[in-house]
Formats: sequence, structure tokens, C-alpha cells
Amino acid sequence: MTDVTSATGVPSAPDVPSTAPVPRGRALWESFAPLVVDAVLPMAAYYALSKGFGMGTVASLGWSSALPAARTVWGLVKDRRLNGLAALILVVNIVGLLLSTVSGDARLMLAKDSAVSSVIGLVVLASAFGRRPLMTTGLKPWVVKGDPVRLAAWDRLSAGDARFRRTERTFSLVWGTALLAECVARVVGAYTLPVDTMVWLGNVILGVAVIAAMLVGGGLAADPMEKTVDAEVRKGAEAA
Repeated sequence: MTDVTSATGVPSAPDVPSTAPVPRGRALWESFAPLVVDAVLPMAAYYALSKGFGMGTVASLGWSSALPAARTVWGLVKDRRLNGLAALILVVNIVGLLLSTVSGDARLMLAKDSAVSSVIGLVVLASAFGRRPLMTTGLKPWVVKGDPVRLAAWDRLSAGDARFRRTERTFSLVWGTALLAECVARVVGAYTLPVDTMVWLGNVILGVAVIAAMLVGGGLAADPMEKTVDAEVRKGAEAA
């Protein structure tokens, strides 16, 4: 990555590339477009196959789960590197699909989706206590907005500001907790409600969990971190 700081740590104007800040709407779409592929499209595929083409419940669930699995594989191929979390999600999907096919239990297939959420939630929670909280990958572009000066400010804060690091961890803690709560709710629903109901209700539960995590995580972490980055940018400009 091109060094955009001078020897004093202040952003150097001649070295700053002319990269336009990423619009917030575009950043939001790039962050949550996978949710459309993993939740909305499979739900539509299930109802099309089961109601439109008369396919069985288990078969419809199986084929509708193929799209998220294919997206995960494509991500591995496109990035040309093994993402541990993506690979784990793919394995859980395949194992759940095989178990459901052997047992013929549609409820087990629905519960499999909850297993994916629980795995992600646990990994996110664990990462909050590590060197690099997992949700930082999605939060950082949102805060820096594609601006090299803001990116340099983020890197300085992340490297040396304990309060900034704690807030960064809080964001992952909020998301990990929300995903685990979503997992519990979907497992209970998978074994107590009709399958046709849980196909759409499961996505509603997921959506509620995501919105709750966005609101709580925004208030506790994203907004304070954005203001801290703004202050760091102003500080650097004044020093320059």
C-alpha cells in the first residue's frame, strides 16, 4: 500500500492518490449485497420450486441453498486465497445439506442455517478479543469512505489509541451477540413452526438481527469511531 504519511506521521499531500471518497449509499450496498444473495434469493427460489414447480420440501430447500454455497465458492476462487470463515460456512452448508438429504428432515435443513449464524457469531465474538476484530473489515470502508487521509488517520488510531481499539472491539461484540441471538430464535422456530412459515420468517428474524446490530453497533461504535477519525484528520491538517 502506498505510504501517504510524511516522516512526522502527517498525511503528505503530494503522495495522496486522487481517489474519490466512496458514496455512503454505495458502501452500504457493497456491505449488504451478500445478504440479498444469501437470504432473499434463496427464499424466492424455495417458493418458486415448491409452489410453482411442485418440488418436495426437502428438495426445494436443498436447491435453494445452492446459491449461497456457490457464492462462497466463487468468492474463494475470485480472491485466490482461502478465507477461513468463508470456507467454514461452506463446510457447514455442505454438511447440513448432506445430513438433511440422508435424513429427509426439512427442519434439520432449516436449523442448518442457524448453525451457520452461530458459527459466524462465535467467530466474530472470539475475534473481538484478538488482534483484528472480524467486523472491522466491513466497518473500516464505511468510516474512511475511500479517502486516503481518513484511511491514514484510522491506521494511526488503530495502532496507538486504546479507546479507539476498545470501540472497534465493541462493534464486533454487538454483531456477534446479535448473530447468536438470531441463531437461537431460528432453531426454536425451525422445530416449533411449519416449514413454509420458517422459510420466510427465518429471513425476517435475520433482517431484524442485522438492523438491530446496525443500530446498536452504530450508536456504540461506528458513530464514535467516525467522529474520532474526523478529529484525527483535523489534528493532522492543523499540524500540517
